[in-house]
Amino acid sequence: MHDDRAALIAGLIALAGFLKAIPEVPVSPAPVTVRAFPDNGPDDQMRAEVDKVADLLGTEIDPAHLPHGHYMTGIDFGPVRYEFTAILAAARARHAAEDSYRGCITPNNT
Repeated sequence: MHDDRAALIAGLIALAGFLKAIPEVPVSPAPVTVRAFPDNGPDDQMRAEVDKVADLLGTEIDPAHLPHGHYMTGIDFGPVRYEFTAILAAARARHAAEDSYRGCITPNNT
């Protein structure tokens, strides 16, 4: 886990340095989001992990995503955003049910 974290940080620093050194390389004006997730587990355990990260960030839980089963927090650094999101059991089950039909229907392209 420490190696993954170090590799991500090194990659972000390298990208920033590269873009700064070569301003001719285009970048999108759209924001960049780095997303992280707790391991799947019981909802209360995943919510507790998100609460812990929210405390570290000094942020709140984003209520806009709760109806979709996403318990998340995030912080912005200009156009760069860090999000930590737990996808709760009901949302995972809903996605799995919807995804179970993938490949079962073939459009008639006549």
